[in-house]
Amino acid sequence: MVVSNRYARLMFGHGALERQRVDGSYEVYGATTERDDDGPDHLDEREIALLVGVFQFHLATVTAGGHPYIQYRSGPRGFLHHLGDNTIGFADFHGNAQFVSVGNIDDNGRIAMFVADYPRKIRLKLFGRARVVDAADDPDLLERLMTVGDSRIAARAERSIIITIEAFDWNCSRSLVPQYDRDYVRDLNQAHAAETAELRSRIADLERQITES
Repeated sequence: MVVSNRYARLMFGHGALERQRVDGSYEVYGATTERDDDGPDHLDEREIALLVGVFQFHLATVTAGGHPYIQYRSGPRGFLHHLGDNTIGFADFHGNAQFVSVGNIDDNGRIAMFVADYPRKIRLKLFGRARVVDAADDPDLLERLMTVGDSRIAARAERSIIITIEAFDWNCSRSLVPQYDRDYVRDLNQAHAAETAELRSRIADLERQITES
């Protein structure tokens, strides 16, 4: 199976390729850039499952001066939607009205995302192009993005952010420190409580059988 080289062609500049040659890693990474662009990476079930299951991610945009601007985004699990093919989107919740990320997207649609599942030590880097859709231009789209399951997000939002993914890369789990949110710990405790209750019931049944024998 030939791995797509879109990520390598987007990320590996001259400096990175030269470093790889010196370090000896060029054949593993940079050599893929020698062939023609394979085109966008395709989001598959694994990537989609991670994206629609997170409650947080980091979004990087590009300022007019060329600097990266990183912003933390969060919401209820499912607030990041898969809209089909390589397109994802989320509602832009009301913030401090600086509009740095939104303005950067208006000026230069290039974005990067860092998405992690900390309990399982899984992380995914994605790169693509984004666009901003104001609520007045497509209210149905925003309403879709404000809906998670059978519930509607209570936060205020005036626009949608739609992203077309061009490339992604799964990172290894090394050095990623596991973190556990309240819901994860609650679900884990409930599972343990149910298992404990079942074991106690089985012990009680065995004790009765011994007493009656």
